[in-house]
Amino acid sequence: MENIHFLYILKSSALPRHYIGISSNPSRRLSQHNAGEVRSTKGYRPWKLEYVQMFVNKKEARLRELFLKKTARARKDLFDSIDRTALSSNG
Repeated sequence: MENIHFLYILKSSALPRHYIGISSNPSRRLSQHNAGEVRSTKGYRPWKLEYVQMFVNKKEARLRELFLKKTARARKDLFDSIDRTALSSNG
């Protein structure tokens, strides 16, 4: 299970902003984002972990990350799906 990697999506609590990344440990990575250790997300803290998807290896996780970052429609569809799931679980 050492090769397991995760695609994660963070949502800024301060501004309408998302961040997509991969990590072998999303919880630890979230802590790094919130501690200001990641330059690209430092100005949008605090962050919350909004979505996590597991992959069998880093390569598969990276391919999904790049697809979402390059494809606006896929990104929008995923964000909409996350929002619908959050709404249905809260109400």
